[in-house]
Amino acid sequence: MMAVLSTKFFVPSQRSESVSRPRLVERLVAGFRSGRRLALVCAPAGFGKTTVLGEWIAQLRRQNPDMCIAWLSLEESDNDPVRFLTYLTAALHRADPDVGSEDPEVRLPAEAALTPLINDMTRSARPMILFLDDFQVIEDTSVRDAVVFLLDHLPPGMHVAIASRSDPLLPLARLRAGGRLTELRAADLRFTQDEATAFLNQVMGLALTQENLAALETRTEGWIAGLQLAALSMRESTDVPAFIDAFTGSNRFVIDYLSEEVLRRAPLHLREFLLQTAVLDRLSGPLCDAVTGRTDSTQILESLERANLFIVPLDDKRQWYRYHHLFAEVLRSRLLTHGTAHVAALHRAASAWYENNDAPDEAVRHAFEAADFPGAARLIEAAIPGVRKSRQDATLLGWLARLPDDARNRRPVLRVFSAWSSLVAGDIFSADHQLTAAERLLAMSDDGEDPAHDSEPGEELRNLPVTIELYRASLALARGDQAGFAIHAHRAFDSARPEDHLGRGAAAGLLGLALWAGGDLEAGVVAFRNSAASLRLAGNLTDALSTTMVITDMLLPLGRLREARTIYEAALQQSIDHGNGGPPTADLHAGLSDLYRECNELSLAQEHLAASTELGEGALSHEHRYRWFVAMARVHEALGQPELALEALTGAEQHYRRGFFPDVRPIGGLRARILIAQGHLREARAWVDEQTLTPCGMLDYHSEFSHITLARLLIAEHREYPLSHSLDQAHELLGRLLVAAEAGGRTGSMSEIRVLQALAFHAQGQISLALVPLERALTDTEPEGYARLFIDEGAPMLALLRHAAGAGICPAFVRRLSQALRDTGDAGSPDQPYETLSEREFHVLRLLATELSGPEIARELYVSLNTMRTHTKHIFLKLDVSSRAAAVRRAESLGLI
Repeated sequence: MMAVLSTKFFVPSQRSESVSRPRLVERLVAGFRSGRRLALVCAPAGFGKTTVLGEWIAQLRRQNPDMCIAWLSLEESDNDPVRFLTYLTAALHRADPDVGSEDPEVRLPAEAALTPLINDMTRSARPMILFLDDFQVIEDTSVRDAVVFLLDHLPPGMHVAIASRSDPLLPLARLRAGGRLTELRAADLRFTQDEATAFLNQVMGLALTQENLAALETRTEGWIAGLQLAALSMRESTDVPAFIDAFTGSNRFVIDYLSEEVLRRAPLHLREFLLQTAVLDRLSGPLCDAVTGRTDSTQILESLERANLFIVPLDDKRQWYRYHHLFAEVLRSRLLTHGTAHVAALHRAASAWYENNDAPDEAVRHAFEAADFPGAARLIEAAIPGVRKSRQDATLLGWLARLPDDARNRRPVLRVFSAWSSLVAGDIFSADHQLTAAERLLAMSDDGEDPAHDSEPGEELRNLPVTIELYRASLALARGDQAGFAIHAHRAFDSARPEDHLGRGAAAGLLGLALWAGGDLEAGVVAFRNSAASLRLAGNLTDALSTTMVITDMLLPLGRLREARTIYEAALQQSIDHGNGGPPTADLHAGLSDLYRECNELSLAQEHLAASTELGEGALSHEHRYRWFVAMARVHEALGQPELALEALTGAEQHYRRGFFPDVRPIGGLRARILIAQGHLREARAWVDEQTLTPCGMLDYHSEFSHITLARLLIAEHREYPLSHSLDQAHELLGRLLVAAEAGGRTGSMSEIRVLQALAFHAQGQISLALVPLERALTDTEPEGYARLFIDEGAPMLALLRHAAGAGICPAFVRRLSQALRDTGDAGSPDQPYETLSEREFHVLRLLATELSGPEIARELYVSLNTMRTHTKHIFLKLDVSSRAAAVRRAESLGLI
């Protein structure tokens, strides 16, 4: 897990030398009491933003000791969303131990990390304010989106305060219009004349006349930093009025002039210390000693604080400080006059100190500032394992982008991760080139006694052959090369060392995907179980549990529903026990819902969907989020709510992200099946044609679900157009599908195919032939607990089950299924038809109730007499009658005409 700097959480205290500003604090308090979500304190540097917030915090703590204060000082490196969310979680946890985890495992998207935090805050009875300081450094859109998500979902009692030099790119207009924003701007923060008088004469110990005070306040326009610098400069001035008249103009001019005055009056050793340490964002005695070569930096820092010389403490123990931002900028500009070589040497010293004190991020940053690119390359290589484990992908990509080519050309480790950077950017050619270069460096090193590269021995170098094969597999997939994908996945797995648990887990997962896409599901299940075991050993429980969804996707075509339920229930319990309120808990709830639906346990299916919903949409993982909508659609379909089912599938399509997983059960196919069941055959046919599916087309596992959907459509088209050849095509297609499924050992697929074969024979009135595949399907599925496989077929299946019962086939199972079908209310009952009539058959039935003869009915329908007689035969079969008069009587008793 990523280490965090405790100084970023330091809550500024109210300083004794500051001027109390009750008018500003009262505005913040009023916004807090009125329930406004956001307090924004926005002004340029030097206007006292942090000081005002510190005074507000002191008052909050006096008035409400239970108030939780979470403070996070932001910096440019926090533009990595994982880093930002890690620090945010830690800040909230420090403020309230019931919120978040002390060792958070951050997952993207941000909603997945924020949802459990928001849920924790909702359950907590303690009010909290989150302070985000220096928000102007945040430029990454995903980090800003995370803050917007947090603001939009804040629980009662939770507020956010932001200090920024510029307007943050947040929906301020919406918050302002909704009365949820408190604002303090530069005009509010400027010192009034009374506040300026109190500061200069009481805090700074000057004895200025009212005339001098008024003139100085006018010159600085109440700008606090300018007043402070002026006060420091005037302490030794013998002509105050002349001094005040000496500077005019912009804040930039004032700060330059007054800083020069302060620095000119400082002793030489102190001036040198200030300039040398200006390269540091944070100051400590040991760090400053390393940079300056001194041994008394701790004492100097303490004296600077006592002198109120623009230094801000970052912890209660006074071990870490920072310079006021404006003062630091002036010092750095002065430092540049000493030459870039001198500045680079200071940065190199800082980089070395941070490297020796286990702070790789800061070590790399200072190496870049020193333009020490070979050193930066070495540090980045050493930092890669930790950065990857903490998932700071944006940080690593940013480092790689800054490295010149010659700094990484002889480093195969950096070559490989540069290939990954190119792959992320979609530059397949560059990725391939970088991988080839890395392989060449490794091969040259193997052939000679001395290394032909500069990468140092370590974990990443040892695991590099595996990493290369993993990225080669990704490249093959990006090119649509399934064969190449499988080859490299196998090589990655074979290359992984036994102790490389993370590499073996990733390689086994890729191998499983290749096997899955190729239809070898048994081997795919084994590979993903191996992946899960390795990921557990690597300490990555979340990803290990997430393999449950993929394994189940293979178990269901294999017909192992009971096993799928068992592993889902075990994984869900482990995820809950692990305290995980985001992925994979929410994903597992959604997946388990679909399994309970197949078992016709609809109440349990709905309960798990509700449990997933309670965790929040953000708790669903990016790659599996669509599954919740699919599960909801299947439940709606089982409840006889096709319109809601189709609406849910639209949500699934919006959230589906094409990734490594083969799309073996396309959402469009699920939609087509609902349309077929509803008699909307033209719409279903449009999807089939769009997929270029034909009854005689080539079959493979990847298209199996879609071809079974086509078989369903052909059977439905026969019912609508009896004289078509669609039923013959369906029989041929189903026969070929059955052979392919048998070859792949896919018992689940075989059962669905046999159900459709039975329905096709039933549509021809060949009951004895229909019972053969039906019996096999019932026999195979009864032990596994399948139910909706039969129930979803409606009235035709109820009619078939009646014949199966008469033949003594699986009597207990048939009775349960028959009762479940009758309980649906639309599949028939003792007083209802056994099979739903098509629209054309209803039309024929209404005409049979008239005085028209058979030929006259045929002319009315614009069909041949043979076609009319075929429709009549189907009506008799569905109403269980044998004559026209009986059909009319039966229809009248059922209210059909």
